Amino acid sequence: MSGIDGVHRHACTLCEAGCGLTITVEEGAVTLIRGDRDDVASHGYLCPKGTALKELQYDPDRLTRPMVREAGELRASDTTAAFTRIESLLRPIIDEHGPDSVGIVIGNPAVHRTGIVLYLLDLIAALGSRNVFSSASLDQIPKQTAVGKMFGDFYSLPVPDIDRTDLLIVIGANPVVSNGSMWTVPDAKGRLRALRDRGGRLVVIDPRRSETAELADLHLAPMPGSDVYLLAAMVHTIIAEGLVDLGAAADHVTGFESLAAAVAGAEHCAESAAARCGIDASQIRQLARELCAAPSAAVYGRMGTTTQRHGTVTSWLIDVLNVISGNLDRPGGAMFSRPPAFAGNTSGEPGRGDGVAIGRYHSRVSGIPEVMGQLPLACLAEEVLTPGPGRIRALITIGANPALSTPDSATMQRALASLESLVSLDIYENETTRYADVIIPGPSPLEDAHYDVFFSQYAVRNTARFSPPALPAPPGIIDDDETMLRLIAVVSGAGTAANIDALDDELTLQLLADVPDEHRPAILAAVAPRQRSMRRIDLALRSGPYGDGFGANPDGLTLATIERAPSGIDLGPLSPRLPEVLRTPSGRIELAPPALIAALSQAATDTTAGGEFTLIGRRHLRSNNSWMHNLRVLTKGAERCTLLIHPADAHQLGLADGDVAEIISDVGRIEAPVETDDGMRSGVVSLPHGWGHDLAGAQLQVAAERPGINMNLLLDATLRDTVTGTAALNCTPVRLTRARRNDG
Repeated sequence: MSGIDGVHRHACTLCEAGCGLTITVEEGAVTLIRGDRDDVASHGYLCPKGTALKELQYDPDRLTRPMVREAGELRASDTTAAFTRIESLLRPIIDEHGPDSVGIVIGNPAVHRTGIVLYLLDLIAALGSRNVFSSASLDQIPKQTAVGKMFGDFYSLPVPDIDRTDLLIVIGANPVVSNGSMWTVPDAKGRLRALRDRGGRLVVIDPRRSETAELADLHLAPMPGSDVYLLAAMVHTIIAEGLVDLGAAADHVTGFESLAAAVAGAEHCAESAAARCGIDASQIRQLARELCAAPSAAVYGRMGTTTQRHGTVTSWLIDVLNVISGNLDRPGGAMFSRPPAFAGNTSGEPGRGDGVAIGRYHSRVSGIPEVMGQLPLACLAEEVLTPGPGRIRALITIGANPALSTPDSATMQRALASLESLVSLDIYENETTRYADVIIPGPSPLEDAHYDVFFSQYAVRNTARFSPPALPAPPGIIDDDETMLRLIAVVSGAGTAANIDALDDELTLQLLADVPDEHRPAILAAVAPRQRSMRRIDLALRSGPYGDGFGANPDGLTLATIERAPSGIDLGPLSPRLPEVLRTPSGRIELAPPALIAALSQAATDTTAGGEFTLIGRRHLRSNNSWMHNLRVLTKGAERCTLLIHPADAHQLGLADGDVAEIISDVGRIEAPVETDDGMRSGVVSLPHGWGHDLAGAQLQVAAERPGINMNLLLDATLRDTVTGTAALNCTPVRLTRARRNDG
């Protein structure tokens, strides 16, 4: 695994910010990782995760050979033997029970791996299964559904133009920790400080005084799950007080009258919202007025708004506010990125399209609708454990750890143990892959070529960057695109003997299906001799909004152009894109999609009972995902897997810092150390996501030393968003008791 000595530039692929790195290699080994000061997006910023890539590179638990189960144990093998075993496991199940008997689970790390992302749809098509699940269905599908209904594309998501805005309202999000989520904003903390330094205002709405709220001019702490009422009341106020100004969207909106009628009732006024969310009616009205009065403003929401019963409606109302306050598609407001490649809203007829559809099919057991070709991951366990035709008997997991990351984790672990076959693409033998029959590891992030396929669609500035591998992969590790092509060959029936280069050529021609026959040879000649992922990247760049058009625009982008700029190419600030960004059948912003109007009405009558306390999640800058817990540089220091509780609530229960509390829900009970925090809203407690590394069979030495507690053991998989079925992870009713006192 030794590399070429010198300084290499690469992207950090551990979160959506994708910050630029400089990687110093001496005597074939990484000696130093720093932020790339010349990077066009991150300008040298780097959080602790980026430097941890060195430790990940040399983690002794990282798999560097395929693993195949023999006599009940996973043993190191080779690529040929591993895929032969995969074929022997999956093909009989598919042949006997049909493609729906095999499910695919796509985890968060997978979307940062270019070779995987670019072949995912091919794999899904080759298998032909409806049982596709991803981490997106745990946290972001409500947002994508809302923008899909409004703007016509699931990925047309307006993001705050943070560097030019005068007022930013953040609800249910913590960008200081995430550096943006569905909002690619490196050094969010620095940018938020700059916002305030230039006289702007930051308002944070969150049940916890988060790291972002600590920077805010105003922090409002509503009850979890009540955002829909607060936002609807803001819409009600703006319309009732005659403050509506559609601004740049004025000529491109339909449905305003239906929206106005839907929020006109007393159930949506500020007083009604105040009773439900615990924020004074006067504060709700004032915030609505400030949003309309600011020279520029944006409302941004993330996981806290999407992982609740009314997540899709809440997500929709956020962008309704951006529209009716005149802040959509203007500098300093909520704007659409124009990525250089892979965006549906930069191709096809500008300003019009087919729109989106959900519910083209439904899950077998609970009847939950499909969204974006996926079913909610919260439904996976029941699809495995419930007998009958169409039952999932085998899984392919790709960088996923559903044993820890899904609600009602105990049931999920039983489901995984019951599978006839499990094939995993992963670099660790973790809580999920311990059940696997075959594990195929890929290169480390530093051994992998990287182009940002997804997150450039949410960027605060338009840029393009390609990162070649900084280090060679160890012998026996194949590139992700080869892994995907081999897997496609197996599930399609072509078999392990298939010529994967010929298969790739065939799949590439399918990408050009809409191109006239007479133009295809010239296009293919232009991208030759590149193959596999590199060919797809070059094709997408050349045909994108900044591309060379395969020679028509000689100054346009190609992969070669970006390769010559290792710190990236700056394509400029966000700029207005209406109406060309729209892909709705009407060619307009659908302000009042009927399904969301109906869901708003349903929310108004919701009488869901609460508990003694409401449990919400949280994340930490050093541990956004469960697999980062095996890196000592990220897990050292103070214990972070604690139960946050307001001091007054703790006192009432006889709890003190360091005591262990028992937390009880309708589906499980766990114990966690107590940490009092006066930034918590009374009646609300918080546990971090992704912990629980105490399960037998996982080979994660560092994580096992500080395993933490798996909050998902408490979460009911049947508590779901009313529109999409996404798990309501952030509003679980729980009871607390003291398990034992702190002996320290």
